[in-house]
Amino acid sequence: MPANDSQFTHFEPYDLDTGEEYMCEAHREHFKHILNAWKRQLMEEVDSTIHHLQEEASNFADPSDRASQEEEFSLELRTRDRERKLIRKIDEAIERIDDDEYGFCDACGIEIGIRRLEARPTATMCIDCKTLAEIKEKQLGG
Repeated sequence: MPANDSQFTHFEPYDLDTGEEYMCEAHREHFKHILNAWKRQLMEEVDSTIHHLQEEASNFADPSDRASQEEEFSLELRTRDRERKLIRKIDEAIERIDDDEYGFCDACGIEIGIRRLEARPTATMCIDCKTLAEIKEKQLGG
């Protein structure tokens, strides 16, 4: 079962029109579509994991078989936990779209940019502020 906590990449990139205002209705709909499709994909993977765990749950007599199964289940559950957190971020991004706050940096307020948001639809910071935050985090040993 492939773990797909990277990015949702099955979408058409937005065809930028020079006359469009940033985060116009068309932009918001584009990102809402990407986020909802990504969330659906993650939810389907969560459902398949639940079914897999229920179907594969066996009480092996051999301790090494049991340990292997428990390790496999543990890895799947950790992956799903990361995806659960990602679903929460997706929901927050959709809420920001609904509140007309999506696409603007939480730190400095400038536009995050269409292409950056397509690469990371849950981004809340522009590339400059995110880079600075990562540098500070490394310096503090975080």
